[in-house]
This record gives sequence, C-alpha cells and structure tokens, in this order.
Amino acid sequence: MTGKTLFITGASSGIGEATARLAVARGWRVGLFARREDRLRALVAELGEDNALALAGDVTQLADQQAALARMAQTFGAVHAAFANAGRGLDAPGTEGGDADEWQDLIRINILGLLFTAKAALPLLRETQGHLLMTGSAAGRIHLKGSVYGASKWFVHGYGGNLAEEMRDWGGRCTVIAPGMVDTEFFDEAKPKAIRPDEVAQAALYALEAGDHAAVREVFLMPR
Repeated sequence: MTGKTLFITGASSGIGEATARLAVARGWRVGLFARREDRLRALVAELGEDNALALAGDVTQLADQQAALARMAQTFGAVHAAFANAGRGLDAPGTEGGDADEWQDLIRINILGLLFTAKAALPLLRETQGHLLMTGSAAGRIHLKGSVYGASKWFVHGYGGNLAEEMRDWGGRCTVIAPGMVDTEFFDEAKPKAIRPDEVAQAALYALEAGDHAAVREVFLMPR
C-alpha cells in the first residue's frame, strides 16, 4: 500500500477510469477529474469514498483544474502524482478536408488542457517531489498523412521531455505514456485487437512505481 495520491483528468472513461481502478487496487487514493459528474460519482461509489474523490470540471479551464487540485490536496493531505490524460480526436481528417472548429477544440483539450494540468499540479508536486504523467500516442512518434491529431501528440512528446528536464531540478519526474490504438469510447466501434485500457493503466502504474533512482521518461505500447 503506497498511501500516495493521484489526480487524473479524463477520469470518467477509458484510460483514465482504468488507471483509477488499478491505482486504488495498488493502494493509491485518486482525484477523478472530468466533465461527466454522474460517471465520476458512480466510479467513486465503486472505489469507495475513502479512496476516490469526484472533481467535476472542464480541462480547458485552468481555474477548474486549480480548484480541483486544491480540493484534492485539502481532502487527502497532498498530491503525489497527476495524470494529464484527457484528450480528443477528430472526425474530419486531413488539412484540406479538416474542420477548423474541430481543430480549435482539439488544441484546447489535447494541448492547452494538458498544459493547464501541468501548471496547476506542479506547485503541489514540488512539495512531494512528485510525478506528472501525460497521455501521448504512437501518432506522436511517426508521421501520418495529414493528421492534425497526430501533430497534437507530437507536442505532448516534445513538451513531456522538456518538462521532465524542468522537474528534474527539484527531484520530480515526468512520463509520457504512448499507446497505439486503444479500445475506448474514442472510437465509434469496438476495436477488439487494440490495446485494452487496463493495459495502458498497467504502464502508467509501472512508471509511477519505478524505484526512487529511476525516472521512466516514456512507455511505448503497440497492439500485438
């Protein structure tokens, strides 16, 4: 049992929900952040109020994340880790065929939302020499024809490395969790051959529970 605490964005489904379940099973307490409060409350009921806290809010609003993290720190005593996991994809592919409004929403969530998680969490993580995780993607390591979504994940990978160096100054750690296709609500149809959310959660906990002298910078998973 670790007794540590983990803040998770995008916690109402998919990778975030799976990570919350596994973290609690490993002895962590979790702050669950997402817009869908009903789902968060259902997950808290499953995990137990001593182990989980529902924190409804909009990841694109820095003030929402700051308030959620402050409430989590007050409730649990400290924040040891944060997982910037919230993200979205695009319906219209490519540049010429892309939808400019969709691009703005994607940038607000995949880039600004992640930056806001880091901005809000770092003062609390500094107090605990804590750990920031962020969800990257295989799409952020290769070139995909016209993929604006992939480009947003290139940002995550580049920023994750830069932030790892910044956090290193005070003993903190930063890890990019980079899966290929994951079978989540991200897709309209089930993807039975894709990576399962619980498998990504295992990668996240592997990074979080690495030894005191190890900093896992990236975990890269691909479907078999």
